[in-house]
Amino acid sequence: MTTLSVNGKTYKVDVDPQTPLLWVLRDTLGLTGTKYGCGIGQCGSCTVHVDGEAMRSCVVQVGAVAGRHVTTIEALAKGHVLHRVQQAWIDHDVPQCGYCQSGMIMAVVALLKEKPQPTDADIDDAITNICRCGTFQQVRAAIHAAAKA
Repeated sequence: MTTLSVNGKTYKVDVDPQTPLLWVLRDTLGLTGTKYGCGIGQCGSCTVHVDGEAMRSCVVQVGAVAGRHVTTIEALAKGHVLHRVQQAWIDHDVPQCGYCQSGMIMAVVALLKEKPQPTDADIDDAITNICRCGTFQQVRAAIHAAAKA
């Protein structure tokens, strides 16, 4: 059994410690906001926070996060109040198909925690998530708007 702290709740999961965190979140805990994209940590659709740091959950083994705090997209909003990044996404019409958005939002939240007023270069360095719809200009505008919020 592995004990996990996810979104402020403690779970005991009976899985192989080498199981990717992504599959435990989705299949064992039913938290389907985190998406499977590539399975090799390249696209970023599966980005979550581990102790506040953005990580690609498809390449993180669940045993490596035992005793650490995992946050998924489901925990960003507080009640009916969206996180400022989520609101900026809506205000700037970022989502097209929306598949990559939860991972992208989680990466941006981590960036803004580290750099509250990121430059375009900071954004380029930190946000390596892939959006097949190509909404990168809206993403950049939404990041700057969220930084000002």
